[in-house]
Amino acid sequence: MRDFFLSDEDRTFRAELRDFMARELMPECASIENHKDWEAVKRVVARLGAAGYMKLMFPDLYNGALSRPGLTHATILSEEAAYHNYGFETTIATAISCAYPLHLFARPEIRDRYLLPILEGRAVGSICMTEPNVGSDSAGMETRITRDLATGDYLISGKKRYISNASKSDCYIVWGISDPDVAPQKGMSAMAVPAGTPGMSFPRLYDFMGRRGCIVGEVDFENVRVPAENLLGEEGQGFRIMLKAFNFERTIMGGSGLGVARSAFDIARAHAQSRNSFGQLLGQKQLIWDMVAEMSWRIDAAELLTQRAAKMYDSGIDGKDLMREAAQAKLVATETANFCADRTVQILGGDGLTKQYGRAEQIYRDARALTIAGGTTEMVRYLIAASELPQLKPNL
Repeated sequence: MRDFFLSDEDRTFRAELRDFMARELMPECASIENHKDWEAVKRVVARLGAAGYMKLMFPDLYNGALSRPGLTHATILSEEAAYHNYGFETTIATAISCAYPLHLFARPEIRDRYLLPILEGRAVGSICMTEPNVGSDSAGMETRITRDLATGDYLISGKKRYISNASKSDCYIVWGISDPDVAPQKGMSAMAVPAGTPGMSFPRLYDFMGRRGCIVGEVDFENVRVPAENLLGEEGQGFRIMLKAFNFERTIMGGSGLGVARSAFDIARAHAQSRNSFGQLLGQKQLIWDMVAEMSWRIDAAELLTQRAAKMYDSGIDGKDLMREAAQAKLVATETANFCADRTVQILGGDGLTKQYGRAEQIYRDARALTIAGGTTEMVRYLIAASELPQLKPNL
């Protein structure tokens, strides 16, 4: 039985959202994939916001039919969007990831200014963590956030890269070191930086092998002056804010991986039941049966782990108590997406390599980012092992 952890209300919500995506997102997917059509992306983001779906993580702002909206439903949103187009899903997941720390840690005037436009689909946001010399090792961050004692403002200097929605966002959450004399975990801060702030630039946009339509690039900060009110939480709380965001992001990416895996699997099943080879249906051959069986159990395992992590969060479990479960969800779902994408292309043969015969090759390209973005496979394995072997300090 799939959806084991979901209630009847959750399942009704999934069916409603699935219909919405088929009606509003699917007709735009070809333009997003073939032309990197940002206007198409914006149209669907606006429709999602107008329908209230971007507010699922924020019960105090949500006014839909769900009795207890939360991460479970935000994860379903990512899954159903990624089923049709992972590039588009990256755009909305990043916007919600920006809204998440704004909601929890921004001062009321900043929250009022930036949060609702993102959640209502009138704006998008970005989170700026990764740097040219810093990936998974976020404690090695080189960006500096310093206080101008004369004015009380903060100045941000540094370079960020692989930033989703770069140059398109209305608000950027930027992490940097504010006190280099203490451990990075205690000397890191986070700021909300509005688009158009002097000193902020976008020197390069990337051209990825997959996730077309999602704008990803570099963001440079050269003495970017930001008012003190834009500080999230307090000085030195940036690492704590980041860790809280990671559990949320990794669980969401479990949904992303599930959507991509399901999309590939549906293509493989349909082909196996319609393609004739050597006088019988392709799906009657033992090797194909084995592939289909393994895709099926991997998807179920990924779904169970992802929904478990989301339900745990919605029950009030977070921080270190959720780190292992969120990491497992991210690991298994994203590896499953890559497995299913690979096997689907193999089952389709030559048809799986061409755009003329469907989406298999797109899904194959899209899936590859999943095991890198939001914490690499190696990093989340480390987090899982660290939870199981707390007395040991592994050599990274």
